[in-house]
Amino acid sequence: MRHFEELRILTDSQHGLCKHCSCETQLILTIDDLSRSLDNSEQVDAILLDFSKAFDKVPHRHLLYKLNYYGIRGARNQWIASLLTGRMQSVVVEGQILHTISVTSGVPQGSVLGPLLFLLYINDLPECVSSQSTVRLCADDSFLYRKIRSTADSIQLQHDLDQLAVWEQSWLMSFNPSKCQLLRITKKRSPIQHDYTLRGHVLEHVHVI
Repeated sequence: MRHFEELRILTDSQHGLCKHCSCETQLILTIDDLSRSLDNSEQVDAILLDFSKAFDKVPHRHLLYKLNYYGIRGARNQWIASLLTGRMQSVVVEGQILHTISVTSGVPQGSVLGPLLFLLYINDLPECVSSQSTVRLCADDSFLYRKIRSTADSIQLQHDLDQLAVWEQSWLMSFNPSKCQLLRITKKRSPIQHDYTLRGHVLEHVHVI
């Protein structure tokens, strides 16, 4: 953590499991953004993104690559590799082991290090979206939003979603489109309407998240 803090490696978008941050700090910043937009009679389209089995999906090989990229190399990288690899998973029925396989993904849950490894793995996710869009993270909870002043903004927000879909495929993670939701925040009587999709699935438009 000292290494990450001194080099400011962790994204400012992340509020989960970080010093001086929490779901409350994420909520305060987000509500402040949304309230200012409402005061200015602007429209904001916000999308709640739901990871599917987030902590279990992190592939060990890709994680070790990212750790090396962020400066965790040599003995420290090997030490973490020894923590992650060599784990086995079995199916036991009535006391009989039917099947055993190697566990090649997932961070050890319940451990001190596991949550930090997950934060590092999704650390570059906010870099996928355009500068006028905002990503808020709290561990595996992701919230994407953008001011919608024209159809072009809606198209750009859709492009951001498409880029996140590329990110998840590249890093073997997975959003669950059926649980991702659109919240349109505005006082306008005739807001700009746009259907957003993730991997071809039209996101549900809700009034409460």
